[in-house]
Amino acid sequence: MPVRPFITICPAPLPLVLAVVLCLSVPPLATAESETQAPPVAPGPGSLVLIGGGSPLDEGLFRKVIELAGGPDAPIVIIPTAGGAATYDENFRGLAQFRQAGARNLQLLHTLDRHIADSEAFVAPLKTARGVFLFGGTNAYLAEAYIGTRTHDALRDVLRRGGVVAGSSAGAEIQGSFMPRGQTGDENGTVLIGDHTTGFGFLPGTAVDAHVLVLNRHFDMLEILRRNPSLLGIGLDEQTAIVVRGQEFEVMGRSYVAIYDPRRRIPPDGTFYFLRPGDRFNLQTREPSRPSAPTPPFTRLRPAGGH
Repeated sequence: MPVRPFITICPAPLPLVLAVVLCLSVPPLATAESETQAPPVAPGPGSLVLIGGGSPLDEGLFRKVIELAGGPDAPIVIIPTAGGAATYDENFRGLAQFRQAGARNLQLLHTLDRHIADSEAFVAPLKTARGVFLFGGTNAYLAEAYIGTRTHDALRDVLRRGGVVAGSSAGAEIQGSFMPRGQTGDENGTVLIGDHTTGFGFLPGTAVDAHVLVLNRHFDMLEILRRNPSLLGIGLDEQTAIVVRGQEFEVMGRSYVAIYDPRRRIPPDGTFYFLRPGDRFNLQTREPSRPSAPTPPFTRLRPAGGH
């Protein structure tokens, strides 16, 4: 089925060897905002798929999004805005990737103008969407165009209807409540705490980072948590995702997810730990599990300050 483009024109304004990772604890610096952060909860009846980036993405990750949306004929909206171009058309690579994974009902949605993003005409495709995928790039473009607009509300409604909202790299980072690397003009994501720090909030009480092992970012989250100690940090490596349903997420893909929980440590000073594909995490209790393991693999975790 041909793509029905809905495009607006606007001015462009491991394999790694993993040992037990231990790092020195940093004394928390509480802020008024961090103390009032809501605990992580599920996104309602719908699902989230947050992917740590990678190019090209594993086709299995696209197939998972299609499955959660309802199958190959489910209406899925593709949002390439993080790429920062003024316009996108049927040649956008993300469309080809979804088609190859089996999707047959795709629609492209893009603007860099928040006034357009706040219009009923622009959000019309989201009203019937069962799935949405936000591709990677610079998350500040997503924040500037969509946060606080009708588009933001319509994305939340997709979850309320039981659909799936997914994203890779920048498209994953924006879905927590605190957004790292949201610096306007920083195409490489080198500024950890930029001028945009508020995300969509679909996974409240969290900060989500991408490319964490491939780009050696696995210590960066500690600075965010030093300033916002109530947050749960989630670090996604490339070709790896968390699939959030109910009060739990499951890891899928090829690599690892890092969990940064200021409430727990690996003695004596380990401030994060890794989940592998198949592992699960309860967002309410902040407890990891590995159903496939004959013995519990997370027995070393202790309450912060415990022995």
